[in-house]
Amino acid sequence: MIELFSDPTIWVGLLTLVILEIVLGIDNLIFIAILSEKLPPHQRDKARIIGLSLALFMRLGLLTVISWIATLTTPLINLGPLSLSGRDLILLIGGLFLIFKATTELHERMEGVTHSSNSGRAYSSFFAVVTQIVILDAVFSLDAVITAVGMVDELPVMMAAVVISIGIMLVASKPLTRFVNQHPTVIVLCLSFLLMIGFSLVAEGLGFDVPKGYLYAAIGFSILIEVFNQISSRNAKAQELRIPLRERAANKVLSLMSGTRAGTAHETQSADQAAQLPAFAPEERIMVSGVLSLAERKVRSIMTPMSEVDWVDLNGDVEAIKESLGDNPHSYLPVCKESIDALAGVARAKDMLRDLMQFGAIQPTTIKRPLFVQESTGVIALIADLRTSKGRMIIVKNEFNVMCGVVTPIDVLEAIAGEFPDEDETFTIQKSPDRENLWIASGATDVHLVQQLLDTQQLINSNDFYATLGGLLTEHHGAVPAKGTEIDIGDWRFTVLENDDDVLRKVSIERILPQQH
Repeated sequence: MIELFSDPTIWVGLLTLVILEIVLGIDNLIFIAILSEKLPPHQRDKARIIGLSLALFMRLGLLTVISWIATLTTPLINLGPLSLSGRDLILLIGGLFLIFKATTELHERMEGVTHSSNSGRAYSSFFAVVTQIVILDAVFSLDAVITAVGMVDELPVMMAAVVISIGIMLVASKPLTRFVNQHPTVIVLCLSFLLMIGFSLVAEGLGFDVPKGYLYAAIGFSILIEVFNQISSRNAKAQELRIPLRERAANKVLSLMSGTRAGTAHETQSADQAAQLPAFAPEERIMVSGVLSLAERKVRSIMTPMSEVDWVDLNGDVEAIKESLGDNPHSYLPVCKESIDALAGVARAKDMLRDLMQFGAIQPTTIKRPLFVQESTGVIALIADLRTSKGRMIIVKNEFNVMCGVVTPIDVLEAIAGEFPDEDETFTIQKSPDRENLWIASGATDVHLVQQLLDTQQLINSNDFYATLGGLLTEHHGAVPAKGTEIDIGDWRFTVLENDDDVLRKVSIERILPQQH
C-alpha cells in the first residue's frame, strides 16, 4: 500500500479523480438541496447528511463489486440495431428520472407555485424525500463509479478519491444549499443543468456518445453568466442601500401611488379578469404623498410670507383695530409698532379685543414673546417647535435675521392634506370645470401642492430652493415670465394668464398631449 501511494502518477490520478468526483457529485448535491427544501427546516440538514452519506456508501459498495460493473456492458436486450446492456438500462432509467423531476420542478417555478413560509406550510414527508435521494444517489453513484473505473486501475485510489470528494461536499453542502435556495435564478439554472444531464444520460444509454467536455463547457459558461448576474444584482443592492431607508420607502410608496392595483375578483371570475382599480383614491394619494415628502421640505415652503400676513399696529386707531379683529379669521396675530418689521410679539385676537373693550388699549401682559425659526429649518423639526409654542404662530426669519413669514400648525396640516382656505379666501389651484386636464392656479400656490394634485414627480428636485409655482416658472424661464408665456415642464404646459408688476397672479396648467410634443 505504501509503495502504491509513493508513485507520483498515483497522486496525480488521485487529484484528478477527486476533482472529477466533486464535479460529478455537485449535480447530486444540487438535487439534494432542492429536495431537502421540501422538508421542514429542522429536517433539512439531516436529509442532506443522509443523502451524501448514502452516496458515499453506495459508491464504495459499487467499487467493491467492480467486477460486476464490468459485466454491465454485456447486451441484455436487442431491439433491431439497438442493443441495450444493464449499464444502458440504468442510464436510460436514471436519465428519464432526471428529466421528469427537473421538468416538474421547472414547471412549478415557471408557474409561480412557491411554498409559503408560514406555519401552515405543507411539507413533504421525510421518507418520501429520502427515497428520492436514494434513487438519485444510485444514478449519480453509477456515473461516478464508472468514471473512476475508467480513470484509475487501483481500487484503493478509487475509494480514497470517493471518500475525499464526498467529505468535501459534506462540509460545503450547507452554505451551497443555502446559497442555492436564496437565489431563485440559481435554482432555475441548476434545474436546467439537471435537465441537460438527464438528456445526456438518455443519449448515452441509447448508444450515442456525448463527450463530457461539451456538457461541462456548457455548464461552465452558464455558471459564468450567472456569476456576472449575481455580481450585478449585489452591486445594485449595495447602491440602493446607500439611499436612506426613509427615502427608499417613500419612493416605493410614491411609485405604487402612480400605478394600479388589481381589484378583488368575484368568485366566478378568474384573476386575469379582475378589474384594475387605482392603488389610492385622490385624497389618499395627496395625504400619503404629503406625509412622505414632509421630511424633505423646509419651513420656507409652507410658511405664509410677510406680504400676506395680517398684523396689529399698537399705535393704530383703536376703533380700526377693533373692526379688523372682529373680521379677522385668525386666532393669533403678530403685534407690531407702526411697521411689521418692528415686532412686539404675538397675541390672541380675542384677548386683544377684550383689552380694547375694557381698557381702550392692548395690555402688555396680553402680548406673548414669539418663537423664531430659520426658513431653512426642516418641517419635521418645526413640529417640535409648534408643540412648544402651544398653538401660537411662529415667526420665520431668513439668513439675514429678517422676518420673512409666519407658520402655524394649520400650515403643516395643509402641507399634508392640501389647502384649507379661510372664509375670505379661495383655493389657490382649482380644476377647470370646462376642460379636462386643465388647472387654473395662482402664482403663490405651493409647488408641492401643485405636484400632488397633478400626480407627477417632474416639478421638484431635492436641490430646488423655490416654494411657489411662480418660483418654479421663474427658475425654468430664467426671469419672471410675461403674460402669455408658455413653459413646458415634463408632461405639463404652464401658461401665464396674469402678470401684475412682475408678480404672477394666474397661471393655467394643461397636460401636453402626445401630438403636442
